[in-house]
Amino acid sequence: MSNTPSLTELFANAKGTTYQCDTTNRIIIQFGEARVALRIGDFLTFKKRVDSVDIHTMIFNTDDAYDVELIDAPRTDHLFVLNLCDLIALRELLAGTRFVLDLNTLLNERLYSSLVY
Repeated sequence: MSNTPSLTELFANAKGTTYQCDTTNRIIIQFGEARVALRIGDFLTFKKRVDSVDIHTMIFNTDDAYDVELIDAPRTDHLFVLNLCDLIALRELLAGTRFVLDLNTLLNERLYSSLVY
């Protein structure tokens, strides 16, 4: 028997990929060189943090302080250092992952509710 957890790819873009680990019940985010495993609640918290960054201010403010955004992943030691392009790519990755999770939940609810008499 293999010790490798079973990973299912959820969503991918040019900068990263997300996986669902059935063994540990975690969402694994592979973004650039970073690889972070999060529980679903922590994933949603992380997504809120990423979504709360004001991209408009990053674009139009010429101060150097707005060139990079630091976002920590909940319950991990990882700190994401993101420029504007990375932030947009990470938002897309997390939004796509959330969509796939919601779609999977909806499909399971519909399939199992139709099987129950």
